[in-house]
Amino acid sequence: MKDKIVFFSVLLVFISFGFMGCAKKAVRTDVGVEFAEKEAPAFEEFAVEGEAPVAVEEPVEEVKAPEPVEEVKAPEPVEEVRAPEPVEEVKAPEPVEEVRPEFGEMAVKGKEPVEEAVAEAPAMKRPLEFQDVFFDYDRYEIRADAVEALKKNAELMMDNPHIRITIEGHCDERGTVEYNIALGERRAMAVKKYLRDLGVEPDRMSIISYGKERPFCFEHNEQCWQLNRRGHFVIR
Repeated sequence: MKDKIVFFSVLLVFISFGFMGCAKKAVRTDVGVEFAEKEAPAFEEFAVEGEAPVAVEEPVEEVKAPEPVEEVKAPEPVEEVRAPEPVEEVKAPEPVEEVRPEFGEMAVKGKEPVEEAVAEAPAMKRPLEFQDVFFDYDRYEIRADAVEALKKNAELMMDNPHIRITIEGHCDERGTVEYNIALGERRAMAVKKYLRDLGVEPDRMSIISYGKERPFCFEHNEQCWQLNRRGHFVIR
C-alpha cells in the first residue's frame, strides 16, 4: 500500500512539472505576439493591404569596375659603362748625382779629380793577416824565427784596438790526446805572454788548445808534423 502511495506521489510531481513547462511556453508565445503588434506600425508606409509588411531595401549603388591600369613599360637598358683605360705609369725621375763641393763646382760624385782625391785619401791600413808561429817537437818555447812574426802581429793589434783574437795551440799526431791537449795549451799561453810583453792588452786575447784534433796537414812525415806544431790566430 505504501508503495502505491509513493508511486502516485512521484507521478503527481512529474505531472506538475510538465504543466508548469507548458504554461511558460504559452507566456513566451504571448509576449512574442504582443511585441509583433507593437512593432508593426513602423512598416505602415510600405505595407500592402492583405499582405504582410515588407521592408523596402534601398537600391545598392552600382560598383564601377576599376579603370585599367596603364601598363608600366620596362626601363630601357642602361648603356654599359666601360672601365677607364689604365693610366700610363709615371716613372720617378732619375736621381741627380750628388755634387760634392769639397772638389769644386765641376766635381761630381764618382768623378772626382784623381790627384786631389788621392792627396786627401787617408793612409791605407795593412790587411789583418796574422802570421802563425811554429814550435819544435815536444816543446812550447818561442823560437827565434817566430819573433819577427809575433812583432808584426802585435803591431796589427795596436793599429786596430777594436779587434780581439783567439790563439789556438796545435800539435802533430804523435802522442796521446791528453798529452797533446796540455802541450797545445802551453804553446798558446807562450804566444799570448810574448804579445803581452810587446804591449798588447791581455784582455783582448784568449787561448784554446786543440792538441792533434785539427791538423793542417794530413801526411805522415816530418814536414807535415812541423806544419801542425803551431800557434794559430783567429779574429773574433
